[in-house]
Amino acid sequence: MTNLAHLPARGVLAVSGPARVAFLNGLVSNDVARATPGRAVWAALLTAQGRYVTDFFVFADDDTILLDAPRDAIAPLLAKLTRYKLRAEIGLADVSDRYLVHAAWAGMPPEVPVTAPDPRLPEAGTRCLSATPLEVNATAQDYDAHRLGLGLPDGPPDLEPDKTLLLEAGFDELGGVDWQKGCYMGQELTARTKYRGLIKRRLVPVTLSDAAPPPGTPVLAEGAEVGTLRSAAGNLALATLRLDALQRPLIAGNALVTPRIPGWMTL
Repeated sequence: MTNLAHLPARGVLAVSGPARVAFLNGLVSNDVARATPGRAVWAALLTAQGRYVTDFFVFADDDTILLDAPRDAIAPLLAKLTRYKLRAEIGLADVSDRYLVHAAWAGMPPEVPVTAPDPRLPEAGTRCLSATPLEVNATAQDYDAHRLGLGLPDGPPDLEPDKTLLLEAGFDELGGVDWQKGCYMGQELTARTKYRGLIKRRLVPVTLSDAAPPPGTPVLAEGAEVGTLRSAAGNLALATLRLDALQRPLIAGNALVTPRIPGWMTL
């Protein structure tokens, strides 16, 4: 049976106009031209220094691009894109009041016009933008447990604005970076971290032996801080950990922390 959950913490930003693809491609980490009806793209906007600002799923809907992003990021993202717009022939609008974001997994997706497989992993399921409420049978917390089981981030607190590097968070393996497209903001540092092997920490899925402490709790190895806990659901969580600490005994709060390196992740 398909699991279908409404994700109220997500919002939608619309980018319209004849220059919409070229405009976004000059700013974000992936090639938005690859977003077509039934096919979404995962991408991120970075600072000029190559640090994470926000990430989103890119949908094509007729003559409009729809960005499925963390709801708290919609207003800041709209403001940033407006500053970069200059004379570009585009329109920008927060349309979160017109679309409900849903996730479906473990079965057939609902028949909704703006629907596409989650581009990160086939097992992740489907993303849906619906103009009307759908009949759900799962919660956002159920979806969190599903994605955490796969090791997939979901914006903050998994990804830290002005701090996270894309390659620390799996954007390479999960198809969130196009290495062949033209320049975009933050590209230089992103490329350098890949080709010079500069990554020293990774966002990895972990299991916890006790109730999850709050996001931001330090992860310790023999009393020394080696990482930070991120989002959690039950005994599943994500944590940013130093690579040299993955084989050491780890603790966060009162919980033992055991890394679970998924098959898609390359360390």
